[in-house]
Amino acid sequence: MAAGAVLAALLLPAPAIAADPTPIPSPSVSSAVPAGTTVFTLSPVANGIVNPGDALSVSVSIQNGTDAELAAATVTLSLGRTPLADRDDLGDWLDGSSPELALEPIGTDSIAAVEPGGFQVRGITVAADDPALAGLAPGVYPLAASYPAAEGTVTSTSAMIVPPTEAIDVGIGVVVPITAGPLSEGLLTAGQLAELTAPDGDLTNQLDGVTGTAAILAVDPAVPASIRVLGTSAPESALEWLSRLEAIQNSRFALQFGDADVTAQLQAGLPRPLQPTSFSAYMSSSNFATPTPTPTPTPTPAPSDAPTTAPTPQPDSALPSTDELLVVGPATRQGVYWPADGTADEQIVSHLADIATADGTAPVTLIPSSTTDAGSDGRTVSAHGRVGAGEVLVYDSDVSAALDDASQQEESWLRGAPLTTATAYLAFAAAETDGPLLVTVGRGDGRSRVELGAAISAAFSAPDVTPRTIATVAAGEAFDLELTGVESSPERAAAASALVADESELARFATILDQPSMLTGPERADILQLLGVAWIGDATWSTQLADHRAATAGTLDSVALLPTSPSDLYGSSAALRFWVRNDLPYPVNLVLYTTRDNLRLDVQGETPIVATPQSNTRVEVPVQARVGRGDVTLTLQLRSPAFVAIGEPESVEINVYADWEAVGIAALAVLVGILLLFGIARTVLRMRRKRKGTVPTPTEGDKR
Repeated sequence: MAAGAVLAALLLPAPAIAADPTPIPSPSVSSAVPAGTTVFTLSPVANGIVNPGDALSVSVSIQNGTDAELAAATVTLSLGRTPLADRDDLGDWLDGSSPELALEPIGTDSIAAVEPGGFQVRGITVAADDPALAGLAPGVYPLAASYPAAEGTVTSTSAMIVPPTEAIDVGIGVVVPITAGPLSEGLLTAGQLAELTAPDGDLTNQLDGVTGTAAILAVDPAVPASIRVLGTSAPESALEWLSRLEAIQNSRFALQFGDADVTAQLQAGLPRPLQPTSFSAYMSSSNFATPTPTPTPTPTPAPSDAPTTAPTPQPDSALPSTDELLVVGPATRQGVYWPADGTADEQIVSHLADIATADGTAPVTLIPSSTTDAGSDGRTVSAHGRVGAGEVLVYDSDVSAALDDASQQEESWLRGAPLTTATAYLAFAAAETDGPLLVTVGRGDGRSRVELGAAISAAFSAPDVTPRTIATVAAGEAFDLELTGVESSPERAAAASALVADESELARFATILDQPSMLTGPERADILQLLGVAWIGDATWSTQLADHRAATAGTLDSVALLPTSPSDLYGSSAALRFWVRNDLPYPVNLVLYTTRDNLRLDVQGETPIVATPQSNTRVEVPVQARVGRGDVTLTLQLRSPAFVAIGEPESVEINVYADWEAVGIAALAVLVGILLLFGIARTVLRMRRKRKGTVPTPTEGDKR
């Protein structure tokens, strides 16, 4: 038996392991382990696969998160020559809960002292002709590394996989999400897209990781939609990224917009998961105008040629439809739902199964094997199943968790441990399954192309598996399953219910616009993003939720009557003036309804208004005073053309001063006029009698 430290080029950085046993100093980079702890990790090379005639290579590392130096130690690598019996035994071995197994030391190496915040990495290789590896039958074998410490022996467990020489390959699908992480706004901005699609951006890393593989893509349609709505103004890197997504031939399906959690939506009482309604508010027609072609010079026609007519101007191309914006690429399987892990019960699965697809494809729901009765008992579950009346695609929980862990390990000398775990579970799954298998790499974000690519490669390079598309996996025989251990989140269901209620109020409010979708479209997109699965476990989600609801309440309060003050009415008629506040960037259509509390005043009941954007608009309401005086209370209420109340009603006191003085003067004028007419008539009659000699001669008494 030979043992020694080696340079593992594919696993370890060049300076990490020397070809001789001389220990390397601790790097200056701080350890990522929790403060006050140490982590000892055994990471087999090549995902733990050792074919007959191959050597076994591993790395061992110690990370020191304490304030004290760890003493130098000798690490011993041990192997059990009896394979583990099944997945249960593997799980117990890896988590340290199995009974002590018979292991034989097969190699040693020394690790130097580890300074606080540092780490040490060493490599151990067991030669191919070492007796410890001779005669091992196909199977999964327990592997361990240990070193003595003051508090006792420290051990890290892993496995070695000897693949069978003759076996029928099992189909496997590997689901990889293409998402932009948790968002609170409906679409990505140009700046966010430029960052995410840069050479080292998250979206670029995701696409690099799947390119050249047979991975099944789970694409968030919000990502391509964010690029397409910008038209010609989209960042060049984003347009190139979208072209790459559309060009690769991987099978795929569309997640819910924003990777929204379908379970929370259905538990909130919705008949079906929400869909985006409109992206008009995000688009500008200038970014979709058809370029004017450069005119080609034409020769002057001869006099005999027929006269030519001026060309008809070509209109700008229409804005893309919602469906066009949401396309995620070729080979898309419709009707695929991926709820948050462990939240979909039989009722959710049956509900989703009743949602018809455009092409008639039967809907399927992705669920983890740990929520099935077989999977919870530690057995392998084939990918295609049936729960009640609904079809499901079951992804292996153990394999998927290990691949997710590996895809988020930045250091190669740590990544080998979860990759070996995934491979070991896959070895059992391939031997036990009755049909194709399905695994995922989780919904993690911030993964580099190397980390993600290593996880995908490990799944496809496991013994006795061959890649399958999602259509092929879903076309296999469906086995009846029962669900168990499903846990939903009442908090998320309540949040979804509250968001939908707010949206309903906003939709009523939006009837004041010529295009209500300018408000309702972004609101729906924002809601779906806030319900994204990526927010689960994020401590800031409740704050984001509260901020959005406050913003929606602010929108509902953006149009209202300004407060009014009492006024006096002296004349018989006038136009009362009021002001409407409009904080929206759009003109709004309103009707001011005015009612009175008594008959002293006649008022115009309905006054149409077009309130200008982001300003206060004056409204004049004609009134007519009747005979009488006193106070009149007018109640003012803004409504949309659809009769939806906008803002709170306002009341204004009008002091009406009656016109009795004018009436008295008019009556006196009439009386004076009558007397004048009577006097004139009497004078005329007297003059006539005088001319006829009938006027009596005045007597002395008359003279007096």
